[in-house]
Amino acid sequence: MFFSLLFATFFIALLVSVAVVRAFSRPVKGILDRIINDQISAAWHRYITFAGLVVGVSGGVRIYSLERYIQPERLADGTGQPLVLNAERWTLEIYRTIIECLQSMAWMYLVVFLFALIAYVIVRIAERRKS
Repeated sequence: MFFSLLFATFFIALLVSVAVVRAFSRPVKGILDRIINDQISAAWHRYITFAGLVVGVSGGVRIYSLERYIQPERLADGTGQPLVLNAERWTLEIYRTIIECLQSMAWMYLVVFLFALIAYVIVRIAERRKS
């Protein structure tokens, strides 16, 4: 049952990551083309796409959280059993996967767009000085 949960969370995190990367692909490409204005912008676009997928999957699949289902919970008397995977826990884990994936990707894109904004301001200042 643990492996099913692991593969399900991975697959869901991958689907959510692909959807978000596709949604932001055109804006990121436009920003990079405007800021860099060279062929290297395509390489940066590919890197940001790859980073988005990695960040989304790693944020959505929380290995440390899933370990609770294979390692026993330690009680005060030193005994314990692993958590049981029932329908409620499956629902909660799937929900957590989606939310954590979206949250980690939101932070990544926030950082990307902040640096892009700074670069855009620098490019605009340089263009004004040139003309």
